[in-house]
Amino acid sequence: MKKYDIFNKAMRNRILGVAAFCLLYIALALRPLSTELHLTPEWTEGITRVQGGTSAQETIPFKLGQNMGFFTPEGKITNLVTYPFKASISDSYYTSYSANNSSADFFLPSGEKAGTIKESGFPFFDEDRIYVFLPGGSSFVQCSSSGARQWLYESYCPVTAFSSSSGGTVAGFADGTLVSFTTDGNVDQKFQPGGSNFSVILGAGISKSGDTVACVCGQDQQRFVVAQKSGEHSKIIFHEYLEKASVKQELVKFNSRDNIVYYGYEGGLGVVDLEKMQSYKLPLNGHVVQIQENEEGSLAFILSRYGKKYTITVIEKFNQSVASFSYNANYSFIQVRGNSLFVGRNDKISKLSVSRK
Repeated sequence: MKKYDIFNKAMRNRILGVAAFCLLYIALALRPLSTELHLTPEWTEGITRVQGGTSAQETIPFKLGQNMGFFTPEGKITNLVTYPFKASISDSYYTSYSANNSSADFFLPSGEKAGTIKESGFPFFDEDRIYVFLPGGSSFVQCSSSGARQWLYESYCPVTAFSSSSGGTVAGFADGTLVSFTTDGNVDQKFQPGGSNFSVILGAGISKSGDTVACVCGQDQQRFVVAQKSGEHSKIIFHEYLEKASVKQELVKFNSRDNIVYYGYEGGLGVVDLEKMQSYKLPLNGHVVQIQENEEGSLAFILSRYGKKYTITVIEKFNQSVASFSYNANYSFIQVRGNSLFVGRNDKISKLSVSRK
């Protein structure tokens, strides 16, 4: 009887094991298949078909060739301005200027005059922040919403990289110095990352908090460096050498949560996870010219350019390419609002809805 008991117990265990395996298999089989990213065309509009609008409408800025203006998410061109020399535009303002301007009027998206910048130089708008790069290329000012000077920074060396965020401003110089500023213009960090045989800053970015800066720096052993303020000093918290040295200005941008920083390099896009202190490389065709995120921060849209060939690459989880397409154009831009991707190409703008199916 004992042998039969042992046999029955062994059989019961085997049957239970098989049953558990079957239940697990069924549970996994019932899981939905992974969805694919879909970019569905919604509309295309020519930028010369201006329909006007009201100041209450949501508008998105565009700049294509010698034209700039605003459009609505529904495809209505609300404002179009043609400029002969240079211009700057953001969600909040736009202006055009000449090579020798001593002042510049600037305007709201509706076309209403917002103020006058009474500075000689080249205006630059970043969201609602107003800067002017002064003649000589080594100094700049930040202005108020009316155009009045708020603060000035002067250097003997040309500015070679520049960026800003709601938390501050960062500038890189031809001698390899990186300087960050608080929102009121006080110097927050100032150091030379070094590590290369020739010092220069080719790209710079600053976090939304203003506490962290990043840069592409140097020639001959070029590096990407991330630094944080530590007391009265700057502490490098991450760095890596780049296999191919870029000789162009590179885009450096923090994501909306300040835990990821993107940077362009010769041959692709670098992505650094600041929580895990890990880096990833995504080979791309051409030079990175724009980086946009969707509202949830789950997808990043990268616009790169090689000659007249533009490529839009969509990545998720910061390092996985999930979609890509290319087209030829003389000039192009991308904007992302919610789950919509807007693509400007020559004299037309298109909307693509982003979804998973």
